[in-house]
Amino acid sequence: MTEGSNAQERGGAGATLLGSSNAVLTLVAYVVMLLVAVGLYLGLVRSTGETLAAPAALGDAAVVATASHSSLLWHVLLALAVIVVCARGLGAFFERVLRQPPVMGEIVAGLLLGPSALGALSPAAASFLLPTEVAPYLGIVAKIGVVLFMFLVGLELDARLLRGSSHATMAISHASIVAPFFFGTVLALALYPRYSNDAVSFTTFSLFVGVSMSVTAFPVLARILSDRRIQHTPLGVTAIACAAVDDVTAWCLLALVSGVATAQLDGTLVTLAEVLGFLAFMLLVARPLLAKLAAHEETKTGPVSLDVLAIVFAALLLSAVATEAIGIHALFGAFLVGALLPHEGRLASEVRHRLEDVVVVLLLPVFFAFTGMRTQIGLVSSAGDWMMVAAVIGVATLGKFGGTFVAARLSGLGWRESSGLGILMNTRGLMELIVLNVGLDMHVLSPTLFAMMVLMALATTFATSPVFAWITRGLPSLAPRTSSPGTLQAP
Repeated sequence: MTEGSNAQERGGAGATLLGSSNAVLTLVAYVVMLLVAVGLYLGLVRSTGETLAAPAALGDAAVVATASHSSLLWHVLLALAVIVVCARGLGAFFERVLRQPPVMGEIVAGLLLGPSALGALSPAAASFLLPTEVAPYLGIVAKIGVVLFMFLVGLELDARLLRGSSHATMAISHASIVAPFFFGTVLALALYPRYSNDAVSFTTFSLFVGVSMSVTAFPVLARILSDRRIQHTPLGVTAIACAAVDDVTAWCLLALVSGVATAQLDGTLVTLAEVLGFLAFMLLVARPLLAKLAAHEETKTGPVSLDVLAIVFAALLLSAVATEAIGIHALFGAFLVGALLPHEGRLASEVRHRLEDVVVVLLLPVFFAFTGMRTQIGLVSSAGDWMMVAAVIGVATLGKFGGTFVAARLSGLGWRESSGLGILMNTRGLMELIVLNVGLDMHVLSPTLFAMMVLMALATTFATSPVFAWITRGLPSLAPRTSSPGTLQAP
């Protein structure tokens, strides 16, 4: 038996190659090594280096920039920590105490951290936790978060709901868009002279107000239904199908309006041609490639490789770059890649699993905080402003609820089912904030109108859960089905 084998036997199964050693000798050797290294540096390296000459400095700019960067970095990290903690805490409070979706608490947390609450109550605390210097960096993080979130929304969109939707479902969904869109353009006649400027054409302004009135928050609606465990009931399935059609249509409208706002009338045809070319490429080239990639992954076992994930993320980001360059916003390209990637199978499941937690826990709360930093409720100062806020909320609710209710009644549904469906479709929340931030970025919405629209989004979404529960209490169509779920059928 060799000496190494004897050492391993003496040390046991967990012994290292070094075996046992004298602790005192090891400590002495370690101290001697440090002293020799320090002595060589001070006596040889440092003394020699001090005799060398370096080029003349250009100034103190580099030193100042380095110090400023270090200070800015810890401010950004502190802001991220505060945002995440506040969002999770208030989200849990809204879910457990107020029976609202957690995302509503996260949205309110973002607003409370902005100038309308924390900035007004304690400017010193606001300037320390969320100084204005970090806003551009938080803005970039927030926009990346929205792009990734829209990819997940597209990935969650069940195409079978669109293909399997009845004519009545399509009619109800489109009525829930057309009515608020039209009412929004009419309301723009009163908003434009007060809250816009001559740099924005009335056409662009009115179209954007119409789109902002037409949005339904599909993820929030789905969360409300799942929390109440009615997503598989006839009314729940109908609402999800209508919201899915509404979601796709509304984002197409936003893409169209963004293109018009970017290109103006003289370049609209060019933008339209670029959009059609992009869609053709995505449907005819990208979609088959994504399908082949997903099918190839089904033949493998184990986790999806990092190379495959890199391909998916590269496709997502390049599509977002293309739509941003065209002028219809990056989020549309991200949404399209998510919608085209096959939803069933291990690839979609792995991508969703690895991405969703980071987006929901970190990136979306940053978006809410960034929105809160841009929302200045104090700009809504006069009685006339608050009357206009009431008008915005009233028109948004009348258009969304009224359009859905009338179409549902004409399709043969009862008044309570129609009312419940109208209340659900009036949910805006997160999706509305995304649309409003696009409008503010493009300077279509003024800061005052942006604040008014944010208040409208909060009011309509907060009202959804309690009003829906009140209207539909004891409704037969909310009873679970024993067969496969389906949409409501007219008698």
